[in-house]
Amino acid sequence: MIDAETARAAANDGVLLRAMTAADLAAAHALSAELRWPHRPADWEQVFPLAEGVVAERDGAVLATALRWPWGPRHATVGLVMVSPACQGRRIGHRLMSALLDGLEGHSVLLHATPEGRGLYERLGFVRIGEVRQHQGTALPAPLVALEPGWRLRPAGSSDAAALKVLDAAARGMPRDGLVDELLASADATVVLDHEGEAKGFAMLRRFGRGHIIGPVVAPDAEGAKALIAHLSGLSAGRFVRIDIDFASGLAEWLEGLGLQRVDAPTTMVRGEPPATAPGTRLFALATQALG
Repeated sequence: MIDAETARAAANDGVLLRAMTAADLAAAHALSAELRWPHRPADWEQVFPLAEGVVAERDGAVLATALRWPWGPRHATVGLVMVSPACQGRRIGHRLMSALLDGLEGHSVLLHATPEGRGLYERLGFVRIGEVRQHQGTALPAPLVALEPGWRLRPAGSSDAAALKVLDAAARGMPRDGLVDELLASADATVVLDHEGEAKGFAMLRRFGRGHIIGPVVAPDAEGAKALIAHLSGLSAGRFVRIDIDFASGLAEWLEGLGLQRVDAPTTMVRGEPPATAPGTRLFALATQALG
């Protein structure tokens, strides 16, 4: 990643790259609004402290952004890669991504690509490993999903943080303790899937974008994931809700029955080895597309 000393290498078109700082958040939000992305200023402010970023600017105006989140010594996610529409087609995205990937050699780097960005990522060594389905809409009252004896849903308590970090790492394949702490602190609701006193899954309901987002959702199987999602969707009945699911989960049609229609289908891509997840635990819904 470019540092403060070398970041301002000038290009022929006058576009300069430099490290992103907190002072760039207002301009980054304005850029996301220009692209009709749903992020609020608060959404940028929440994820930026955990990130490292690069901006492209010309004459002091931010034209593009790209962020990465290092998770432990061998993993990272990449997201919020944006180029102003007036500057697209000038290889600014390629230059940003090249700077962002510097220092991540030997890492497993995960991202979720739009159709427009997929070609760029393939040229940089990313390969497709799956798909995401973004569902959103006004949530309908959700019937509760019956659980087998010994299983129950309960609110998360302060003593659950360590267990939820273990579950998240097992399901995502990378340690994200800082993210789990941040999401727990900001969530409107966190519900745990409990089996005879042991946490086996969890899900969070948080403010994001146009309303609320359900995610991450971690569970041992689809029925457990449905129970978690139905509970949080029921809490949100009548409000705008979004959820980004692993398409292979098979939950798409069921979610439409909750009023959450499919609106987008990003491609999951990785450079390096795909994250190694643990048997018996699965990530059914992302925290966000940027964070994974």
